Amino acid sequence: MKNDRAIGVFDSGVGGLTVVRSLMERLPSENIIYFGDTARVPYGIKSVDTINRYASQITEFLLKRDVKLLIVACNTMAAVAYQTIKDLSDVPVLEVIEASAHNAVRQSRAKVIGVIGTPATINSNAYARAIRHCDKTIKIYSQACPLFVPLVEEGLFEHEATNLIAREYLKPLMAEKIDTLVLGCTHYPLLKPLLQDIAGPEVTLIDSAQAMADIAADLIAKQKIANDGNDHPDYLFCVSDVPYRFQAIGEKFLGRKFDRVEVVNL
Repeated sequence: MKNDRAIGVFDSGVGGLTVVRSLMERLPSENIIYFGDTARVPYGIKSVDTINRYASQITEFLLKRDVKLLIVACNTMAAVAYQTIKDLSDVPVLEVIEASAHNAVRQSRAKVIGVIGTPATINSNAYARAIRHCDKTIKIYSQACPLFVPLVEEGLFEHEATNLIAREYLKPLMAEKIDTLVLGCTHYPLLKPLLQDIAGPEVTLIDSAQAMADIAADLIAKQKIANDGNDHPDYLFCVSDVPYRFQAIGEKFLGRKFDRVEVVNL
C-alpha cells in the first residue's frame, strides 16, 4: 500500500468539511479527497433504502480514486449504511458515531447524556447503542432536529430563526438535566456557540469532527500508513452540485479557501 494515497472523506453535503478541517489540523501531511452530496442533501429525512443506495455510489466513487482509508463523516450514513459501506470497501472504514459515544461517556459526570441528530440518525438508535455499549448505567435522551441541516446549509448559523428553533429542540433535553450533549451531525459544530449559549456552561458539547480526527490519527499510526512525503498535501473537494452560496458556506466549514472543487455526477 502506497502511504501517499489520500484519505477519502464523505458526507451528505458540506457538513463533513468540519471533519476535513479537524483532519488537516491533526494530520497535516495527509492528502484528502472529499465528496459532498450537495445535490441530494439532506439525507436525514430519506428512507433507509435510499441512504444505502447513495452511500454505495459514493463509496465506489472514492474507492476508484484509490484512497487508503474511508471516513464516513455523515452521521446519518454511519447510522444507517455503515455495514453496506464496509462490505464494499477493501480499505479500513471509520465512522463518526463510536468516536463521539466514547468521548461523551468519558466527559459525562452525572451520567445523563443528550443526543441531537437528524431524524434518520435518531430513529436508528445508533448513538444510544454505542453509548450503552460503553456504559450501561447512563441515561440517554435523544432529540431529532430536522431543521438544523437546511439552516446550516443556508449559512444561518446565528440567525434569530435558528436560535428560536434550537431553543425549542433543546427544551426537552434541558428538562432532563443533561450534563453532556452529543452533536450527532457534522453540520452541528457550526452551531456550537449558539447551542452552548442555550445549554449553558455546565453542559459539555461533544463535537464529532474532533473525535473523528483522533481515531483516524490512531488508525494511521497503528497501520503504519502515514504519508511521510514532504510534499505539500493535496486536497481535492468533489461535490454533486454547486448550490447557490456554496463557496462562502463551504469555506466557513473549512476555515480556509478551497483549493480545487470538482463537480461529479455519480
